Amino acid sequence: MSAGSPAPSFAVVVAVMLTALLEVLDLTVVNVSLPHMIGSFGATPDQITWIVTSYMISTIVVMPLTGYLSARYGRRTVLLTSITGFVITSGLCGAAWSLGSMVLFRLLQGAFGAVLIPLSQTVLLDAFPREKHGKAMAIWSIAIMVAPIVGPTIGGYITEYYHWRWVFYINVPIGAIALLLALGQIAETPRGAPRATDWTGLVLMSLALGCLQAVLDLGHHRDWFASKLIMGLTLIGGFSGVIFVIRGLRIPHNIIDLHLFRNRNFTLGCVLIAGYCLAMYGTITLLPLLTQRLLGYPADTAGLVFLPRGAVSAVLMIIIGSYIVNRVDARKIIGLGLVFTTVACYAMAQFTLAVDMWGLIWPGMVQGVGMAMIFGQISVVTFDTVPRDRADEAAGLYSVTRTLGSAIGVALAGTLFVRQEQVHWNLLGGHVSEFNPNWTQWLERTGFDPGDASTPALVAREILRQAQMQAFADLYWAIALCFVLMIPFVIMLRRPIPR
Repeated sequence: MSAGSPAPSFAVVVAVMLTALLEVLDLTVVNVSLPHMIGSFGATPDQITWIVTSYMISTIVVMPLTGYLSARYGRRTVLLTSITGFVITSGLCGAAWSLGSMVLFRLLQGAFGAVLIPLSQTVLLDAFPREKHGKAMAIWSIAIMVAPIVGPTIGGYITEYYHWRWVFYINVPIGAIALLLALGQIAETPRGAPRATDWTGLVLMSLALGCLQAVLDLGHHRDWFASKLIMGLTLIGGFSGVIFVIRGLRIPHNIIDLHLFRNRNFTLGCVLIAGYCLAMYGTITLLPLLTQRLLGYPADTAGLVFLPRGAVSAVLMIIIGSYIVNRVDARKIIGLGLVFTTVACYAMAQFTLAVDMWGLIWPGMVQGVGMAMIFGQISVVTFDTVPRDRADEAAGLYSVTRTLGSAIGVALAGTLFVRQEQVHWNLLGGHVSEFNPNWTQWLERTGFDPGDASTPALVAREILRQAQMQAFADLYWAIALCFVLMIPFVIMLRRPIPR
């Protein structure tokens, strides 16, 4: 679309934001309801995680096929089919009568929802003139980044005051509105000449991505490579992935075009978004554990800790996308955003058990400033030099790296937290001795009676709380380091084309 093209209609913007919001929100809003589903389905804690795992696996497998499906059937057809399928399967998830039926419906829901994110991105990029791509990606980023922040709050409220089934039923009216808006506003794209489907590439890619996602989802619960299942999935996924890449670089019509990664900014953009989501989702995932289990906030109060971060991020994304991005090199904006985010993680690493609610909120707001400066601008730089006829396929690959980065971040954050908790438990426990004068002073200060039979249990609980707080500090230090390590990749980006 040229600079003189008319502005996109309000209906297009709303339709695109709703479709993106639906898919991302469903990744986090369900997590809060899992304990309630255990009772409904008579499942074990390990089994109930299949509800999340099945959704993510089908999403990660179908997402790279966005470009292929769009070229073969047309963007409008694929988008409308996906929205319709997502709405129907959401209703079926809400009506699920057993764990098996829920897992099946979640697989289908993830498959239909997989293309909503990349297609919503390319629809907005096409709808806005090039000089307003920063604003377009700001709008898109609000749905992508704010949804995971408010997801636990919404899920907790619905589960607490209604029923977990409404976590899925709420998708139906929202999806129906998005579908009606898209029906009249989303234009069809030209279809490419039909070509034979690369079934071999499809199978190899599905095995590689599906096994990788399963390893990330299940590894923490099964002690990683001590489990034969995790080892087997890793070997199958690794072998399939290597063969897929080697084969894909040699044949002209692979199921997805790996030659897109020859584009320097596209490759670096994928690395940056994966790294950013790896670090960011680590903080988002474990913050409810800190606020509710460790600090003792009720679920509705704990959810309020997330809201200022999301509000700051949403407002600044619009301001940056509308007024700043065309005047300042996007690389500088991203770099400054990494500085803000690193400072926020440093502040989080100083948390203690005495931290109050404002102490939790203001680092999140600083992190929200960094989020606004990073997320949308990475998208702008990444797609700056991607040809328009390759945009859908590029968006699919970009979304895959974002999703994988998020999954890796959640898995690593959980593993690091548990291991550091054990480290600090052993270190603190080693100081519990009647021969340690500090131990005696602590007992006197806290009022614990060494002769009371309940004292050992109370002391053990307090040591556990302190060990968990130290583990959180270690985790935030590691996340801060991740953001610092991203800076060289920002420097290597090519300067964006002037708008």
